[in-house]
Amino acid sequence: MNRFKRLRIPPVVASVLLLLAMVSFGSLMYTGFFSAQVFLNLLIDNAFLLVVAVGMTFVILTGGIDLSVGSVVALTTMVSAALVEHRHWPAGIVIPLVLAGGALFGALQGWLVARFRLQPFLVTLAGMFLARGLCYVISIDSISITDPTFTAIAQAKLTLFDGASVSVGSVIALATFALGVFVAHGTAFGRNVYAIGGSEPSALLMGLPVGRTLVGVYALSGFCAALGGVLFTFYMLSGYGLHANGLELDAIASVVIGGTLLAGGVGLVAGTLCGVLMLGLIQTLITFDGSLSAWWTKIVIGALLLAFCLLQRLTQRGQPGSEPAMA
Repeated sequence: MNRFKRLRIPPVVASVLLLLAMVSFGSLMYTGFFSAQVFLNLLIDNAFLLVVAVGMTFVILTGGIDLSVGSVVALTTMVSAALVEHRHWPAGIVIPLVLAGGALFGALQGWLVARFRLQPFLVTLAGMFLARGLCYVISIDSISITDPTFTAIAQAKLTLFDGASVSVGSVIALATFALGVFVAHGTAFGRNVYAIGGSEPSALLMGLPVGRTLVGVYALSGFCAALGGVLFTFYMLSGYGLHANGLELDAIASVVIGGTLLAGGVGLVAGTLCGVLMLGLIQTLITFDGSLSAWWTKIVIGALLLAFCLLQRLTQRGQPGSEPAMA
């Protein structure tokens, strides 16, 4: 238990400290940065990313990866837009339908990984191309959404206090995050996820339902991607095949920067929230500066990823199997 704590706490602590340092830097450098609405906007603008990253956290905790989430987000926006605008289906039917479709898509990928022992990278890469291609089968153009229900939800604001409000999407994202924390750390499913990521052969010897858990993890990731797609639809009020292009990389970056080991078995869902907020803070700081190109966002994220990968390697040093083999 002590070794487990030593492995998981340093990256998460580093994430929190870096987040606080970024907030302090912005508050000192830019007038108006330290305000409630600026920080609430981080959640509003990144609600869909937080939801997708929560699902990705579970996948990475098992030692896997899901490259299809960005394409599933785009497919969700396209299906939603096509059904409500072209078919005139009510939102009350469309939203549950796309959520079920995302969960089924993820479960199929998980079944392929568990049943045929295929590499998650290759399976989800195929899923990424499949989902993105299906977007263009529906339409090669953007489909604007004018449905009253979607429009009302997109424009709704929940006032917290004078001068500060949040969107419905951000509330859904926070609820998803809270549920993710509970599932990861308060259920047998969550304990199985950690056990599989720590050592799948050991999990099998312990009699844990490895195959069923893997299917459930990828189904959860697919569901979160579809829910992120619904939030993205509220955010953009359109469906388009190019929506969420590269979002899977942002989700992976958020999880890793949040302290979850890519090798699996170690990490906290709470750390993922820190990772998402850090990505949003980088963009906000660049916006407040005004003199830097938006491409600096990618440069800083890349540097952070390298730093956290190095930190993860240092926390693993001295553990069995952690040292590379020498020729």
